[in-house]
Amino acid sequence: MIGNTKLSTVLREFNFGITNAFKDSYIFDFLNLPEPYNESDLQRGLIHQMKNFILELGKEFLFIAEEYKVQVGNSDFYVDLLFYHRGLQCLVAFELKADKFKPEHLGQLNFYLQALDHDVKKANENPSIGVLLCKDKDSEVVEYALSRSLSPTMVAEYQMQLPDKKLLQQKLHELFENNQI
Repeated sequence: MIGNTKLSTVLREFNFGITNAFKDSYIFDFLNLPEPYNESDLQRGLIHQMKNFILELGKEFLFIAEEYKVQVGNSDFYVDLLFYHRGLQCLVAFELKADKFKPEHLGQLNFYLQALDHDVKKANENPSIGVLLCKDKDSEVVEYALSRSLSPTMVAEYQMQLPDKKLLQQKLHELFENNQI
């Protein structure tokens, strides 16, 4: 509710209820990963706790595979986590990053989406959506990186624990103040 979702221009133009399908921030407190961890540790933890992960994602997500292989030319590439969203009727590729968002991460995700749409998506399905899950993000860098993106992508961050109670109260107070004006 208090998130500031960063969606690519293409994703914002979709007319099939995309607004409430994704969050801007996820809480993975159920993983209990020791610091430091890498993307592989994060992926194993999410797979091990799949039920909790799907509950955190929201309604209508169906898990397809981890390290989903797409072949382009003579090369194999692997989508970290692949889901299907029943309501949106599309594949959803999650790319996991154990560090801060970098613009080049979008290039990798866009490539995966093109491969999924070309070789995996069925004719009756909508274009695939990409979600880049990063440990941290600079909103301005994300905005610049997504401003010219032609792919239906979004950048979300995750936290390993809930924010401090006082911060949540402050954000809720700010939300109510902004809605009264």
